[in-house]
Amino acid sequence: MSFNHAIASTSIDILKSRGHTIFYHDLYAEKFDPNLPYAEFEASADLPADIRGYCEEAKISDGFIIIHPNWWSQPPAVMKGWIDRVFRPGVAYKFLDGDRGEGIPIGLLKAESAIVFNTSNTPAERETKVFGDPLETLWKNCIFGLCGVKRFVRKKYRIIVSSTLQQRKTWLKDVEQTIMDFY
Repeated sequence: MSFNHAIASTSIDILKSRGHTIFYHDLYAEKFDPNLPYAEFEASADLPADIRGYCEEAKISDGFIIIHPNWWSQPPAVMKGWIDRVFRPGVAYKFLDGDRGEGIPIGLLKAESAIVFNTSNTPAERETKVFGDPLETLWKNCIFGLCGVKRFVRKKYRIIVSSTLQQRKTWLKDVEQTIMDFY
């Protein structure tokens, strides 16, 4: 099992123990197609059943937990494609009447909070010095912030490739505490 799966398993256990309903998705196992077809661009597009299902879950969710590795300072393509196809106009945001997309979106998500857990093999000093923190900007400002989610935290666990069993256990305790603090 990957450490990302261990984070997911821990998250599910904590949320279930606290009585939450969970919509869990392993996008790779589901063979999610990250490609956004032109036919889905419009807010009124007739969406495939799976995408409609994801959208309905996003609309009614009280919170989000996103788990992914840091790949080139970005989420994996399958995760970015999920955001592109699910956090769509009419689901996650809208524009004012007459605004064709050049303005600032109005967030529509019901969720009040979001947690993003990232794993990485890049040392913190190098990531900050060379890249800044593009994942923080992407998730906090560009996705959740514009979609109406007000409380946000992102946790980073690194260096995965050389981590010890004890370090991973400590990180999973941090996952538990973070979720308990938020949900």
